[in-house]
Amino acid sequence: MPTISAFYGILIQMFYNDHAPPHFHATYAEYEILVNIKTLEVIEGRMPRRALALVLEWASIYRKELLEDWDLCEKHQQLKSIQPLD
Repeated sequence: MPTISAFYGILIQMFYNDHAPPHFHATYAEYEILVNIKTLEVIEGRMPRRALALVLEWASIYRKELLEDWDLCEKHQQLKSIQPLD
């Protein structure tokens, strides 16, 4: 599972051959969530409120890049790294 970004102890990853809808995985310590890229809704999992806010802020900034990586993922191509949250 390629890591496409990391910030404040949060890893953002995508799986090749993952299911629709377009989404990414965010892990923080023992927590993991799946986030719908188009709606920024948490599909599954839980995470502390502050970490979740950082993930959603980052995703709203880089939604276009996330969708591009999702397309690359579906084609089994090398994913592009995305800037971390400052």
